[in-house]
Amino acid sequence: MKKILILGAGKIGRIAAVMLNESGDYAVTLADASGEMLEICAEDNAATLVKVDVTDEVALKDVAKGHDAILSTCPFFLNVAIAKVARAVGASYFDVTEDVETTRAIREISKGAECAFVPQCGLAPGFISIAAHDLFKRFDHVHKLRLRVGALPQNPTNRLKYNLTWSTDGLINEYLNPCEAILNGKRVEVLPLEGYERFTIDGTEYEAFNTSGGVGALCDMLEGKVDNLDYKTVRYPGHQEILKILIEDLRLGERPDMMKEIFENALPVTKQDVIVIFADAVGTQRGALCEESFIRKVHGTRVGGRDWSAIQITTSAGLCAVMDMVLTGKLPTQGYVRQEEVRLEDFLINRFGRYFGKPD
Repeated sequence: MKKILILGAGKIGRIAAVMLNESGDYAVTLADASGEMLEICAEDNAATLVKVDVTDEVALKDVAKGHDAILSTCPFFLNVAIAKVARAVGASYFDVTEDVETTRAIREISKGAECAFVPQCGLAPGFISIAAHDLFKRFDHVHKLRLRVGALPQNPTNRLKYNLTWSTDGLINEYLNPCEAILNGKRVEVLPLEGYERFTIDGTEYEAFNTSGGVGALCDMLEGKVDNLDYKTVRYPGHQEILKILIEDLRLGERPDMMKEIFENALPVTKQDVIVIFADAVGTQRGALCEESFIRKVHGTRVGGRDWSAIQITTSAGLCAVMDMVLTGKLPTQGYVRQEEVRLEDFLINRFGRYFGKPD
C-alpha cells in the first residue's frame, strides 16, 4: 500500500484524504499547523493526523520521510519549500497551484530527480489543460484554442454574483498577475481582467475575462504550433465591472491583504456551487475549417458519506487522479511532468477522474 502525505487540512486536503482512503490502495497522512482544522478532519476517519508547521523544514522532513508522494494543498507561496523537502526525502510531489512563478521554480527543483514533480494538478490549471490539449491533437493546424473555467454559486444573491469557493489568496493572485497567452503564434503577456467576452451555455449567459495561471504549461508547449491561445475565468455578467472598480479605481490591487480581508468578511462561502468547463478549438482538419468543443458542468456530490462542493470535488479529483496515474506507472515517474502529458480518455476513466463525468 502506497503512503501518501497531504499537506493542508483545508477544503481540498480534507476531501483528497477521503477520496484516497476510500480507494483502499493508499495509506494517508494529513498534516496541518492548525489543530482545529485537524480536529474537524478527524470526523472523517480517513487519515493519520499530524500537526506540523510546513515552514519548519526539519519538522516537515521528519513527517515526510517514508512517504511515496506528497500532495500540497497549501497556499502557493509555501509550495517551493515543500517541493524541496519532497526532493530531499525522495517523494513524488503534486500540488494545485495556479501561480506561474511557483511552477517555474518547482520545474527547476525537479531537474535530475528520481521521483516525479507534477504541479498544477487541480482544475485550472490542471484538468482544463488536459481537455484543451486533447482538442489540439485532433487538428492539423489550430487557429484558435480557448480555455474557459468558472467556479460559480448556483444561486448568486449579491452584486458580484459570487461566493467564495476557493482559496482567497489564489483568487486574488489570479485577478492581479499578468496572464500568459499566444497571439499570432508568439507567446505574450496580457493584462488581467481584460479580454472581456460573453457567451451562453444551456441557456445561461456568462462573462469571461483574462486571469493568471489557468493556462498551465500550454504556452510553453504550443508556441509556434497554435495561432492564438488564451485562458479566461468565467463569471456571471456584472462581476468584472465591479472587480475593476475595486482593483483599479479604489486601488485595492495595491493592497491585496486588505482585498482579502474584505472578500472574506463580505462574501460568504457556499457549497451550492457549479463548475463550468469550456474548451474550444477552431482549425483545419484535412483541409476543412472545423470547430470542436469540450463542455462540462460539474456539481457537488457525496463522497465518504458527506456532501462536498463542486470545487472541492473537481480540484481533489484532478489532484488524486494524476497522482494515481503516476504511482501506477501510467505517467512518467521521474522528473517534471506536465498536465498535457495526461491523455483525456485515461483521465476520465480513472477512478478519481470519473468525478468529471463520462467520456463523450
